[in-house]
Amino acid sequence: MNAAPEPSAGGPGPLHEPPEPVVDAAPAGRTTAERTVLRLARPYLRRLAGAGLLAAATEFAGLALMATATWLLMSAAGRPPLDRLTVAIVAVRALAISRGVFRYTERLAGHDAVLRMITDVRTRVFATLAARRTAAHRSGDVLSRLVSDVEAVQDLLLRVLVPGSAAALVGVLAVAGAALISLPAAGALAAGLLIAGVALPALATAVTRRNAAEVAPLRGALATDAIDLTHGAADLAAFGATGAALRAAEQRAGRLARLERRLAAAGFAVDAAGVLVAGLTAAAVVLAALAADVPGVLVGVLAVGTLAAVEVALALVSAARQWTQLRPGLARVAALLDADQPIPPSAAVDPSANGTGGPERGGAHELRFDEVTVRYRAGAAPALDRVSLALPAGRRIAVVGPSGAGKSTLAAVLTGAVRPASGRVTLDGRDLSAYAAEELPRAVGGLLAEAYVFHATVRENLLLGRAGAGEEELIAATAAAGLLEWVHAQPAGWDTLVGEEGGQLSGGQRQRLALARALLAAPPVLVLDEPTEGLDPTAADAVLASALAATPAGHSVLLISHRLSGLAELDEIVVLDGGRVIQRGRHAELVTAPGWYRDQWLLQAAAERGYLALTP
Repeated sequence: MNAAPEPSAGGPGPLHEPPEPVVDAAPAGRTTAERTVLRLARPYLRRLAGAGLLAAATEFAGLALMATATWLLMSAAGRPPLDRLTVAIVAVRALAISRGVFRYTERLAGHDAVLRMITDVRTRVFATLAARRTAAHRSGDVLSRLVSDVEAVQDLLLRVLVPGSAAALVGVLAVAGAALISLPAAGALAAGLLIAGVALPALATAVTRRNAAEVAPLRGALATDAIDLTHGAADLAAFGATGAALRAAEQRAGRLARLERRLAAAGFAVDAAGVLVAGLTAAAVVLAALAADVPGVLVGVLAVGTLAAVEVALALVSAARQWTQLRPGLARVAALLDADQPIPPSAAVDPSANGTGGPERGGAHELRFDEVTVRYRAGAAPALDRVSLALPAGRRIAVVGPSGAGKSTLAAVLTGAVRPASGRVTLDGRDLSAYAAEELPRAVGGLLAEAYVFHATVRENLLLGRAGAGEEELIAATAAAGLLEWVHAQPAGWDTLVGEEGGQLSGGQRQRLALARALLAAPPVLVLDEPTEGLDPTAADAVLASALAATPAGHSVLLISHRLSGLAELDEIVVLDGGRVIQRGRHAELVTAPGWYRDQWLLQAAAERGYLALTP
């Protein structure tokens, strides 16, 4: 469940032309994306180092196999005694077998380390997105970050660092081996390896950098398009916007395809240059060896070994290209990991307060808003403008107002999902930001906007509110939410599957299920954001009354509603408009005073009388 901020600060939908892609990177001067990500690799450094050494052993075994096999074939052409070839024959077999063994163990060790690390990365990214989700984080973009961008972390290790370090080590060993035969040949080999392993990777990086910087944001936009076109198909069709949405998505897909074609063409050119460098280097080594009067068999060994060594060095080109393509995704992940900073000790909650380091679920708490202002974009009108509110233990307050008034933003601030630009929100005198993300729900929670219903049973959805709750508690919560009769009418009862996003339920049933879950959780500060959404007036009044009656004594309630019926018994009603408090007081006072509340009360009362008159 999350509170969706009210201002229209959403990212580009399928009907909008997206802005130029912007990489979500950390500001200049902060830790680079690679270093931020690799901090998480420290616990697995030994495993990664072992994978790198095994990769180097694999490549060196392949190079030694080529050199030994060349020596064996050229020597065998002279028909020497078999005993002179026995060692080489055994070495070829041993190198061929060991190469496969080394490759298997390298893959095993590398993937074991990386998958362990990726588990940590996904956990941190998910926690950060869940805590900071706003309209700026569209669900498709969130999916892209959790999947393709986090996979960039995996590729950085497996396809860049491990093969790159292995290629560099094998290149040094190849030059050292060539030097034992001929120093001039070793010099020519070193020059070729520098071109193949340094100059060509730099060229590949320069060629692909510009296009690659646009690929990751475009993939995120396409993920958003896919979700919008799938889940919003009915609405798009109803408004005749399906064609426009498809054209916008096709334009982005075409742009991505053009970028990927450019990257492919650039890669082909660099690969062709690598083949040319390999041939020229082998020719230079052969000429240098012949000039130094190296025996013919060893000249052949040097030539074939050079081709193998340069091929290994060309892995650095692939690593450089991959790194360039991964950087935007890494920057987006690093921005989230940088944002997920631990709470400083000075701001930590005093453990002596309740023995757990956070607020007690069953305690009484006082919550206050002091001149709170929230802005979603610099220079934009505030979503909340200097709002002050007191919610002591046991007090029940309703927040009402027109759409876009800032009601859901207030709930998001209350639950810690949005931080104010100025002012303070305190719980028991302590700033709300001082509480850890996992501690705050013990005191503040409930039914927020767009509450999510999971593809699980009724019981499993309810137990998210309070794990281990007994059947009597489930009955009380569902009865208060008006859902108990429906549960009893189902053949599977509590074990009834509700479908993906509650697809097997009506809108009203889905809302009642989410409300029952909030009532079962019973936090000391209960937030109810539009708890009767989707219900007819009669059912809405009954559900609201029973939900308020089910709230334990001493627990506070903050009710956010567009309906004004059923608010007469609340302690205070706060009217928001444009992010500001324009009226406040009890129901009996507000319906007699000129203003938004009285006008809306009269309109709603007339509309509901008409509805009831037409209802059979």
